[in-house]
Amino acid sequence: MEGGRWQLDINCGGVLNKSLLQSDTDFIDHACSAWRFIAVTQNPTRRRRFDLRSALVTGAIWLTFTGVAASATLNDVRTRDRLICGVSEGLPGFSYRDAAGAWRGFDVDFCRAVAAAALGDAGKVDYVPLSATDRFEALQEGRVDLLSRNSTWTMSRDLGLGIDFAGIAFYDGQGFLANAVDGMTSALELLGARICVVSGTTTENNAADYFASKGMEVFFVQYSKRAAARDAYASGQCDVFTADRSALAAERSLLANPDDHVILPEVISKEPLGPVTREGDAAWTGLVRWTLYGLINAEERGLMAAEFAPAAGFALAAAKDIRSEAIKLGKPASQSLDLPEDWLAVVIGSVGNYREIFDRNLGEDTPLAIDRGVNALWTEGGILYAPPMH
Repeated sequence: MEGGRWQLDINCGGVLNKSLLQSDTDFIDHACSAWRFIAVTQNPTRRRRFDLRSALVTGAIWLTFTGVAASATLNDVRTRDRLICGVSEGLPGFSYRDAAGAWRGFDVDFCRAVAAAALGDAGKVDYVPLSATDRFEALQEGRVDLLSRNSTWTMSRDLGLGIDFAGIAFYDGQGFLANAVDGMTSALELLGARICVVSGTTTENNAADYFASKGMEVFFVQYSKRAAARDAYASGQCDVFTADRSALAAERSLLANPDDHVILPEVISKEPLGPVTREGDAAWTGLVRWTLYGLINAEERGLMAAEFAPAAGFALAAAKDIRSEAIKLGKPASQSLDLPEDWLAVVIGSVGNYREIFDRNLGEDTPLAIDRGVNALWTEGGILYAPPMH
């Protein structure tokens, strides 16, 4: 796809090989074996007709897509030599600024992975912090190229917002954060509770449905910003705070005494989180999707960033072999995605595989201390699964 056009090659047993563009005003009126194309022009009295019946019978003609399906978004990214990535306004472990002002986190590392694939440099990213209420609008309006911001894939969003979810990067579920001093051990003890919730998310409806199903009345207190909801909870304006459990772990890490707060055991919803692109640019969505799948497949194969550098303790020959394996894994997609053959090797060498990204930002040695759980590989008891890259 280039500028709204798609390109075909028609090969009639070597007799004809012509490129047709959808935007052309006059096609070739040509009988080739069993095919017949009658062209569309600006003249409304003419119609385009593809008579395929004979071709299906004779099998004499092959219709093949040629070259690369060009992406308007990828062209924009390469023209400016920067990826513009929408992230949260500050969620530890996922997207936040460190003490030096640099962006860090699981979602940030995925932005970096896409920049490494598209531009060959994981550092060429401009981050745009977005609230829950304006994140999708920013993507729709073209203010960002990619949304990597703990966003739940739902049917209504997928079908109604003009966006595409490229895959699932993190399997989450909604829960409740409570003060340990209150002695709560279950969400079933929250009858009459005041619950802090961030507007513009799926959480209030999920919680309302959950408590209605239990015949329990609760009261929601809405906040437009996650930080405001956290502060209200910390000051006692709410009894509990509800959000995705990963987000609650992040918010707990910011409280004065994190150990004084517990995440209750109930998981009341499915929250598949993943990167989001604009609808209508399938090639860009494909690049984002297979970058994600490449990270997961790299973990399955044990391809790690550390192994790309001989200085990390690996022999030069071994590092070259590992890089060659990464190139081989990503090479089949290079032409279709308009990427160099070593794109996946560059991605892994820049940000690591899925495990390295998870452990660095969310794992048990971080303030969030999230175990892999369902986000472990399917071979290790989790449900993280990527299609094979061949």
